[in-house]
Amino acid sequence: MSRIQANLLLTLAAMIWGSAFVVQQIGTGDLGTISFTGARFLLGAFVVLPFALLQFRRVQREERAFTRRDWIGLFATGLVLCTAAVLQQHGILRTTVANAGFLTALYVPLVPIIGLAVLRRRVHWSVWPASIGSLAGTYIMSGAEGLNFRIGDLWVISSTVFWAVHVILVGIMASRTRAPLVVAACQFFVCGLAGLAAGSVAEGPQLADFFGAIYGILYVGIFSVGMAFTLQVVGQRFTPAADAAIILSSETVFAALAGVVFLGEHLSAVRMAGAGLILCSILAVELLPMLAKPRPLS
Repeated sequence: MSRIQANLLLTLAAMIWGSAFVVQQIGTGDLGTISFTGARFLLGAFVVLPFALLQFRRVQREERAFTRRDWIGLFATGLVLCTAAVLQQHGILRTTVANAGFLTALYVPLVPIIGLAVLRRRVHWSVWPASIGSLAGTYIMSGAEGLNFRIGDLWVISSTVFWAVHVILVGIMASRTRAPLVVAACQFFVCGLAGLAAGSVAEGPQLADFFGAIYGILYVGIFSVGMAFTLQVVGQRFTPAADAAIILSSETVFAALAGVVFLGEHLSAVRMAGAGLILCSILAVELLPMLAKPRPLS
């Protein structure tokens, strides 16, 4: 798969996440944050499982055997995913859409910063202005008139650290195992089981609570988890983590467009400018490294 094809998959993932944002706000019913997260990711795991099993057998037979270190890495990726999703979901229910949309995008500049500081990964210089541009564009898209901070914002901010680490881990595990569908299924199972276990202790959900949130669980579990997160894992095998974070920030743009199409919301000229800034950032991180490559001698 080429890098451009991988980035198109990441863009499609961002599109699905953007459309599912409203469902995460109104589709939980009386089900607690942790239990809802666990249920939707466990459903997503079963959606991907048949394809993951086929890929696991092929990779084991033709390319490499999975090691204990691989399984530990997949388990850690799932726990980080669960932590990020729970913190974000908890914050979304306790703040405004504008604040949640802007603050979630803080993970975009964190990815290259963590990659450079912890993994000593150098990135192309275009990643830094593109990160700032995508963050500024998200702020404009979320409502440039200002942010009124509340308690939910702290939860969303805390989730961004784990989202950034998750993006990095997904890239590492997808490249290491050469089995992105296996990575997706394993992290979903870990996240789902951990969420349901923690939710049963902390929230004590009843069976009726799960039925009350069934439509939200089905939509987000199948599309946002089963499809979009799998597309992320597949795409990140062939593109750098810092680039992926910037492309995935277009989730804000697609959320706004979904509001226009399905809810009849108005997209002002200012917010359209924010969407344009995010688009320019994505194009910059994709095209500038290509322009810097030396041309072959004729």
